[in-house]
Amino acid sequence: MLARGVACGVARGETCTTQSAMTDSDRNALASAARGMAEKVQADDAAGLQAVTIAEYAKNFGAIQGAVGNASAKVKGATLAVEQVYLLDASELKPGPDGKPGNAQFLCTLNRSIAEADFSIPALPAGKYGFAIVEARGTATPWRLSFLMQQVQGQWQMAGFYPGAMTAAGHDGLWYWTQARTMAKSKEPWNAWLYYQQAEVLLNPSGLILSTHLEKLRNEQGTAAPPALSGGISAESPLVVKGADGAEYHFIGLGVDDSLAKDKIDVMARLKVDQIGDAVAARKRNTDAMSALVAAYPELRKGFHGVWILSEVPGQNPYATELAMNEIR
Repeated sequence: MLARGVACGVARGETCTTQSAMTDSDRNALASAARGMAEKVQADDAAGLQAVTIAEYAKNFGAIQGAVGNASAKVKGATLAVEQVYLLDASELKPGPDGKPGNAQFLCTLNRSIAEADFSIPALPAGKYGFAIVEARGTATPWRLSFLMQQVQGQWQMAGFYPGAMTAAGHDGLWYWTQARTMAKSKEPWNAWLYYQQAEVLLNPSGLILSTHLEKLRNEQGTAAPPALSGGISAESPLVVKGADGAEYHFIGLGVDDSLAKDKIDVMARLKVDQIGDAVAARKRNTDAMSALVAAYPELRKGFHGVWILSEVPGQNPYATELAMNEIR
């Protein structure tokens, strides 16, 4: 389905034109370029995609190549459909005070209403850009391939690639949003907070976008957040949980994971440690941390298949352990 919309701008001159307000030639050119890029991803043609990537990223293509390989396996056999395109004009964008590319903000009004899909792109050189969302449908797990494009000598080239699943454990983002609301009403704040997080992962095509709907979702998540998470969770502000033996576990990240493709998603917790240690000690510490986390917040047993713990030390590879809830004592 193609969104309808109008063109609008902000004071500094950045403008967004949604697809119904574009000329046929602009709309068709963007859609054609995005489809071609998506077809290259589907075919695992990293070299072909590199050839239509802006020079800055084409010369350091390793990370994108890895993302292409992973996405290709997920969208094999799918039907590709260009869902939305946006024309983002930053031709008048001025550099920042330090002379480096400025931060751009594009406000895109949808359906001639107050709904907006806003793009916030840091360090963007002046120029004309496009954003396209391509859905890969018809497989067990539908995926979304989104592309930021820049017009270079009249041709659209890739300037950013944002692949992601549209479902997790068989459910889409709206389902997780609805479940999160139910959990919040049922006084399950930890489950609700994490389900809101999963909803946004599935609904947001890229970290560049903030729509009125996503803003509403984030506001709901903030309202439902447990008091221990009201200030966020980070290395500077960890979630501290005590085990049965009095040991403290410092969690610096708490999220969700669907890599095992079970009937429910997993909790993903990042654990700050002083050293990884040998495998036996690292696994015991991780499983003890799981037990402490689930004992502190038992509602997690109901909402999730299991728990991943990633022990992290700066400069070292993390040590990961996963157990199903019925294996966590």
